[in-house]
Amino acid sequence: MDTALDRAVRVFRERGYHATSIGDLTAAMRLATGSVYKAFRDKHAVFLAAFERYVALRQEQTRNAAAKGTNGRERLRHVLLSHVEHSQGSEGRRGCLVVGSAVELSALDPMVGARVNAQLKTNENFIAGLIREGQADGSIPAHVEADDTARLMICITQGLRVVGKARLPLDGERLVGVAMKLLA
Repeated sequence: MDTALDRAVRVFRERGYHATSIGDLTAAMRLATGSVYKAFRDKHAVFLAAFERYVALRQEQTRNAAAKGTNGRERLRHVLLSHVEHSQGSEGRRGCLVVGSAVELSALDPMVGARVNAQLKTNENFIAGLIREGQADGSIPAHVEADDTARLMICITQGLRVVGKARLPLDGERLVGVAMKLLA
């Protein structure tokens, strides 16, 4: 099931929800139409399952990136670098399912909107936690407002994903260096 959902995630990331047909999904998932309907009921249910799979995988990637740091500041730097990495090349061109869903579906689909908002809040809380960790270990000054800075960092990370989808070049080290100045 995870393999089939990973394939569905790719289609939704590349094409968006509305431009993806059941035929696109069955071909990508390598399942018969009847099997898709039996397992998921409809395209919307496939999308919701794919969204949940995507955010679980991205959270794992983010936590793994953070684990490379030795203090809060470095852990946050690695998270930002991970976002840059996933915003470039073929991965960047596929786009972010959370960003795509926020733009395409959130205003019209309360169920998707709630999931997008929950994921953005989860990401923001994670970043705020890294900032607080950095404040506790002395790598980030105490005067940095953790919640507001985390919100701005979310704007930066999600903007990176938009820029990646648009295929604009990103100088990761330079951009992350600028973003880290928010922690001065």
